[in-house]
Formats: sequence, C-alpha cells, structure tokens
Amino acid sequence: MAPSTPVMFPETSKQKSFTRLVVAVSIGNALEWYDISSYGYFAIYVSRAFFPNSDQAISLLLTFGTFGLAFLIRPIGGVVLGAYADRHGRKASLMISIVLMTIGTLLIVIMPTFETIGILAPIAVLAARLIQGFSAGGEFGSSTAFLVEHMPDRRGFIASWQFASQGLGQVLSSAFGVGLTSWMTAQEMDAWGWRIPFLFGILVGPVGIYIRNHLEDATAPPAAKHDSVVGKVFAEQKLRVMLAIGALAVSTAVNYLIIYMPTYAVKTLNLPPAVGFTATLAAAVAVTILTPIAGTVSDRIGRTTHMIAVGLLILFSVFPAFLLLTRIPVPAVIVLSVLYLAVLKAVYFGPLAALMSELFPPATRATGLGLSYNIGVAVFGGMGPAIMTWLGGFALLGDLAPGYYLTVVCLLSLSALITIRATSANSYAA
Repeated sequence: MAPSTPVMFPETSKQKSFTRLVVAVSIGNALEWYDISSYGYFAIYVSRAFFPNSDQAISLLLTFGTFGLAFLIRPIGGVVLGAYADRHGRKASLMISIVLMTIGTLLIVIMPTFETIGILAPIAVLAARLIQGFSAGGEFGSSTAFLVEHMPDRRGFIASWQFASQGLGQVLSSAFGVGLTSWMTAQEMDAWGWRIPFLFGILVGPVGIYIRNHLEDATAPPAAKHDSVVGKVFAEQKLRVMLAIGALAVSTAVNYLIIYMPTYAVKTLNLPPAVGFTATLAAAVAVTILTPIAGTVSDRIGRTTHMIAVGLLILFSVFPAFLLLTRIPVPAVIVLSVLYLAVLKAVYFGPLAALMSELFPPATRATGLGLSYNIGVAVFGGMGPAIMTWLGGFALLGDLAPGYYLTVVCLLSLSALITIRATSANSYAA
C-alpha cells in the first residue's frame, strides 16, 4: 500500500491547526494517564476502601494486582481499537476510547466500599479498571498514528506530545495528592477525600469528547476493507512488535516506578504521603516540559542515537540513585532522586513514539502501535508496582528492589535499540 499523503494546511492557519490537533489528541491521553496515575498515587486509600485486610501489605498487593490486571486487557484494546482505526479512521477509534475511559472513571467514583457491599466492591472496581484498560489500549496507537500522519516532517516533535500529555495528566493527579493530603485529615482522606481526583476526571471527560468530535480527521484513507489488519501484523511484523516492546520497556518501567513512589515513600521509607506526591508532581512537570524538546532533538540527530545515549545514562545511574534514596531517606533526597529519574525518562520518551510509529507501515500502524505499546506497558509497567512490592519482601533485595528491577529492564531496552539501529528496522517512515 502506498504511503499516506500528508495533510497540507494553509500557512495562515497552520499554527491554529497544530494547536487544535495537539489539544484534541492530548486531552484524551492526559485524561487516560490522569486516571491511571490517580489510581496508583492513591493506592493506599483505594486499598483500605475496597481491599481491606489485617495485613496492609496483602491489601496493597491486591490493589496493585487489580491495577496490573487492567493492563492485561490493554493489548486486546490495542488490537481491537487499533484495527478499527486502521479500517475506519483514527478519529472514530479515539472517540470510543475517551468515552470508555470516562465511564470507567465514573464507576470508581460512585462505587460503594467493601464495608457497604462486601465482595462486590473489589469485583466492581476490577470491572471498572478493565473498561479503562481496554479504552487506554486503543488510545496510544490511534492517537500516535493520527499525530505523525498530520506532521510527517516533524514526527519526533509532534509524537512527543503523546508522552508530554501523559506528564500533564500526572501533574494534575500529583497536585491533587499534594493538596488533599496537606489540607485534609487522614480520616477524611480514607472516608471520601480520595474520590475527589476521580470526580475531576469525570468532569474533564465530556470536554474531551466534545473537542474530539469536532476534530477533522483528514489523514490518509485507512487499510482496504478486505485486508486482515491484525493477521498482517501477526504474520509479517512480529519482529517489529518485539523491537517496539523492547524499546518501550525501560521508559514505562520508570514511569510506573514514579507512580509507585507515593506508596514507596509511606510504606518503605516511613515518610508522610505529601513527600511522595511532591516528588511525583516535580517529576510530572519535568516530563511535560522536556519531552517535546527531546522529540525535536531527535528529529535532528536521529532516534536511536538519541535513545541509546540516554539508555546508557539510565543504566549507570539508576541504581546509585536508589542507593542514595534508601540511605538518606529525607524529603529533599526523595524529591531530587525522583526528579532526576523523571528527567531521564522525559529525554528518553521524546523520540519514542516517533520511533515506534516508524517501525510500522501506515496500513497497519495503529494496530502495530497498539499491540506493541500495550504488551510492553502491561509486562513492564502495569505489573511493575506489584512486582516491586513483591520483590521488596525478599531480604536480599529489600528497599533496593526497584533499582534492581530497572537495571534489568534497561539492558533489555538497549538491546532492542541496538538491534533497530543495526538492522534499519525503522524503515517505514512514510
């Protein structure tokens, strides 16, 4: 299939069109990550409301297990909604994903606690998280394809907004965490305060739906109706899917480590909740600001050159950062360590969406992106907090479990990037 023809905007309306494009795509992506990070940031309160247990470690494992299980359905959402986008257009898929995300958030807001309805409460929360996971699964592939096909000459910059908007969502959820835990008592937070961030997410949802509904989808025609988009990806592009997963692994592991930080600060380092939320807020601001800059740099020096250099920096500095964090567990060190990790993540994130999009041809791009992204996020991200909680129970690893985990994942990502560079696997730049 011939490459898609890029949309050409009149010069006088180019900036306006760019702004509308970024806002329409980013608002849904920001909402998705706002809801995901809110669940992770407020995990201690969610665990008490829906997964009570005399052993709080078990309660948290159940909470993060539910968090991780929702990610197992994301590859299904990525394939189903990605294939839908490749057949019927990017906008159609984006509308479905934001509606489902809003519904899932609504269910969490109105859900009675375990004390009220018993075992139905955690089951219903899991159902809500599965709805959110399915919708989030279709968001990345469709929105990234939408962005790069509108600005093919600046893929690194335009696709970087995919991750910058994730930072924006985390800024909002972290800000709620800092404000609520500072202004409300522990009893108020347990009783109802933790629901406030999710309520805000519901209010944002209709705005995103309205904006996306009025967005013109002028990307190239989708794949032919007779083609089996999913079958083509599985039959001919398995290596590309694996390489995309590998390239993504370390960035999503760092991302979910940061989401885990409020819980880590309270349970492992015995610090006030506000310390963890302050750290995640600083991290989210860094990601929002630095990611587009990194994407722009990659347009000039190349994706793999940029990302391998950052990957090596992560490899050799992440464990010392955790060593410092655990040996001197004071608020300033926590915030600076998390901020440092976030800066590395942002600089790595910048070119990532563009690199992944260039691994797949236009006809299967949304499907390939959705499948690889969501498998990678499920394995190395969504299950990350539960894995780190579990690893922390081993005396040999203890407080340094996240550092060991990130080091291993970073080696995997570097291997994938070196393979992409050596084999010229990113040859579908059209």
